[in-house]
Amino acid sequence: MRLTTLILPALLLFGGAAMAQDTIVRDFRVVKACAGDVATLCAGVEPGDGRIKACMKDNMSKLSADCVDTFLTAMAAARETAATQPVPVPDTPESMTYENLRGVIYCEVWLFRNTADGIAGVYYNTSALNNSADVNNTCPADAWAKVTVPSLEADFDILAAYRNGPRGWTMDTITLPVGPVESFDGLQARWMGQGLLPKGTSLTSAHMNPYTPLQSHRKSSMTFQKGKPVFILEDAEGTPWVMQAFGQLVDTSLTYDGLTDLASKLNPPTGWKYRVAVLDQDLTISTPEGYNWIVQDELQNTYDACKDNACSFQP
Repeated sequence: MRLTTLILPALLLFGGAAMAQDTIVRDFRVVKACAGDVATLCAGVEPGDGRIKACMKDNMSKLSADCVDTFLTAMAAARETAATQPVPVPDTPESMTYENLRGVIYCEVWLFRNTADGIAGVYYNTSALNNSADVNNTCPADAWAKVTVPSLEADFDILAAYRNGPRGWTMDTITLPVGPVESFDGLQARWMGQGLLPKGTSLTSAHMNPYTPLQSHRKSSMTFQKGKPVFILEDAEGTPWVMQAFGQLVDTSLTYDGLTDLASKLNPPTGWKYRVAVLDQDLTISTPEGYNWIVQDELQNTYDACKDNACSFQP
């Protein structure tokens, strides 16, 4: 679970023609909010033939938060129709425990929307759904292929959407609040929370950079059982970061069994190292302060930090 999810291609900011971009770019609010960016970043660019828009696209990572947020809001309004639905968020999520998760494949749908506190990435997880014939794969390829970003953006009143997966769990059990089953183009998933970008932060800076920790607010308790391996990134200060999920987004061949030799595929910063440890007691990682610290490697495998009293012991 990630703000992760929060890993949105910057190109979404300048998406397809269906978003009526030319109309959006001429929107007075966007012109006003982005005027300073254009003057600074595109001072020598002659207007016309899409040159200003191309310049802004080339400088997406440098655009101000106000420019990007205003553009996203206008883009969402241009896409909204009578058929779009609000993002489904449960009023009273129920606590649920998932067991026998180790190695189970799942996917997540992320829906990004504006809130009073900033941009929220609301995510829905497929665990324990979709595949009664194979409970170890809750994200069948044929069902996942039907879930597309354009269809999600057409169905919901959102700024953007993201397909996060396939992924695989590395813990044995997890307990957390969830919502009722929702259907996304036939794929079933449950609400499991949201990642909130601080107010003023834009989606252009929402990517999780490898080995750069982020604080994610959630309520959960994960258990890794005695006698089984845990896959750890240890940072330069000696803090262990325990893998909660591996990803098949970058390396499609990566499997649970391949995590033992993952070090050969990683290039962590100086002082960081990857190691595997077999537990001599159950390890629990919870959120006693209402948040957890997460980090990803360059293959988008996700790890939770053993700090701020999150871990029952230091593995």
